[in-house]
Amino acid sequence: LTLIIALSYALPILIAVAFLTLVERKILSYIQGRKRPQNIVGPYGLLQPLADGVKLFIKEPIRPSTSSPILFIATPILALLLAISI
Repeated sequence: LTLIIALSYALPILIAVAFLTLVERKILSYIQGRKRPQNIVGPYGLLQPLADGVKLFIKEPIRPSTSSPILFIATPILALLLAISI
């Protein structure tokens, strides 16, 4: 029951974010004078946010072989915390 309630709150938000991403792409292409994005997925680009999300999940993280794994992960976290605290 709690999972259903959580999904009933989260799902509309996720759909709204995907739609607003699509609207943002359309507005930016209009402002920049482009006819349409080069990589249209689905009719009128409606599946483009889904394709972008899948692309983000299947990307492999790139880490330099000579770097320290702890510092490589901790540095962006510390930078974000510093930016939030200011």
